[in-house]
Amino acid sequence: MKIFKTLIAALIGGAMALGLSTSASADGHGYGKQKVVYHVNYYDAKRQTGALRNIQNHINAVGAENLDLRVVMHGNGLSLLLEPDQVANTKMKSGSADADMTARIANLKNQGVTFKICANTLKGRKVALNMLYDASESDVVPSGVAEIAHLQGQGFAYLRP
Repeated sequence: MKIFKTLIAALIGGAMALGLSTSASADGHGYGKQKVVYHVNYYDAKRQTGALRNIQNHINAVGAENLDLRVVMHGNGLSLLLEPDQVANTKMKSGSADADMTARIANLKNQGVTFKICANTLKGRKVALNMLYDASESDVVPSGVAEIAHLQGQGFAYLRP
């Protein structure tokens, strides 16, 4: 047992000497550069708010300058950007883009987060781009799930809060 403790102490000491400690690295956070895709495909506004809070916490921990962070929405997740008064003429059951949600989204966009919208969902759910909060043609991808797979192939970590 004494030999085991000595070995562990030597390994920890060696790691610290090599600069492999758990302290922050040169970027000030210890996490380095990250590429992350957050997947949103659910209606629940409370859960969507939680996802946006997770994204903000992620930015706070890693630093916006160290992140390439994308939110991909398809299916029910398109409700994140759908304004509540625009639901009637669509095949969506709710819209979450009230004043609080849009303020959160705007804040994240100002920090470099991009929100990608599935073209298949727009067509299938009869949602026009102008019904969505701060959305433009450049935000539209042909397929939400294909976009997620593409990003994963480019080394993006996948998160679905």
